[in-house]
Amino acid sequence: MCKSDALHDDMGNNHIGTNDHTPLRADAFLISDDEKIASIKKDVENILNTLGMDLTDDSLKGTPNRVAKMFVKEIFGGLNPAKKPSSSTFENKYKYGEMLVEKNIVVYSTCEHHLLPIVGRAHVAYISNGTVVGLSKMNRIVDYYAKRPQVQERLTIQIVEELKRVLNTEDVACIIDAKHLCVNSRGIRDIESSTVTAEYGGAFKNENVRKELLNYIQLETKF
Repeated sequence: MCKSDALHDDMGNNHIGTNDHTPLRADAFLISDDEKIASIKKDVENILNTLGMDLTDDSLKGTPNRVAKMFVKEIFGGLNPAKKPSSSTFENKYKYGEMLVEKNIVVYSTCEHHLLPIVGRAHVAYISNGTVVGLSKMNRIVDYYAKRPQVQERLTIQIVEELKRVLNTEDVACIIDAKHLCVNSRGIRDIESSTVTAEYGGAFKNENVRKELLNYIQLETKF
């Protein structure tokens, strides 16, 4: 193995990200989703053939096409800017001035180092400066940025930066607690550990405001 490959392996195995923006080429969307699916299908066929799998078996015949469609349409659908959720804002007519917290948002993402799942929960909060956003839009923003090859630190930052833009305020925070199957199911195989990341903007950099947010997150939700 050359030094460059060893370095990249070491970075990936230690889950080190290099950019707070998703690394996309300029020509990423010059071909259609259908063309991408057709190309990926061939690649998956090659992988399975190389592994020695019998693709004539009824159970495996459709696997290359299923995986290709899943990559393009589902788990990596957040790469396509055309799928970015619209986030209409509304005037805060009821003058609610405290923080709003949307907690326990389900996160399904994919580690960009091993293409294995990241599964967890996101807690998102903001303090209105005159505008509010629909609650479901916060979930959709989390889902959009999660549906791409990711590192958790970048995902946390991207969610906060998008809500700052939408709400025109710095007072946004996000905390994510997630399990990485590249840690849980391979390598060290530690099935108990999880990773927590946080990004605090504006007022949330204040220690007392952060404590208030953490207290909200720890509240038990009862129905």
